[in-house]
Amino acid sequence: MAAPRPERLSVLLPTYNERDNLPLVVWLLVRTFRDSGIDFEIIIIDDGSPDGTQEIAEQLEKIYGSDKILLRPRPRKLGLGTAYIHGMKHATGNFIVIMDADLSHHPKFIPEFLSRGANFLTQVLLRPGASDLTGSFRLYRKEVLQKLMEKCVSKGYVFQMEMIVRARQLGYTIGEVPISFVDRVYGESKLGGNEIVSFLKGLLTLFATT
Repeated sequence: MAAPRPERLSVLLPTYNERDNLPLVVWLLVRTFRDSGIDFEIIIIDDGSPDGTQEIAEQLEKIYGSDKILLRPRPRKLGLGTAYIHGMKHATGNFIVIMDADLSHHPKFIPEFLSRGANFLTQVLLRPGASDLTGSFRLYRKEVLQKLMEKCVSKGYVFQMEMIVRARQLGYTIGEVPISFVDRVYGESKLGGNEIVSFLKGLLTLFATT
């Protein structure tokens, strides 16, 4: 007997200067979900992008409908971890996908995430290699993600790593689905000098508190 599909899936999509990538990644998400019969919503959390990303998101909201595209912006860059926490406040799905908006993660893998999670009762899913703790293409059960967020103290890129550490501490199962990772198509990497310093500081804090 086939495992039942989740009632609804919420995608949390933090953006900063992703004007060129956003329309394509949203189109790929919508096509993947409609082809697979998955009920969905895409929550775009833009951190005050100066390149017009928010205006593009508003156009996408009009094209696909405000029930499918939810723009939940913030005034400035406040950290990747807090972007996910902000997005979760507006998520109505019982499964949550977190991913990058730079086209490095192809949405075609999401249905496999879901089938793996349903069939094997996997509660946290991420890209291959548990050693790759910074991977940002994952699927969580909503109630699990909420519990992990309550435990996490990191705000920036270390948030991804801490989520997996906390998941293991709480005894959650981690399943893995092989994917193809693609370097960003448009724009520059967000990991500049300040972000790298913050990442290292956060890493030290994580090691000191776990």
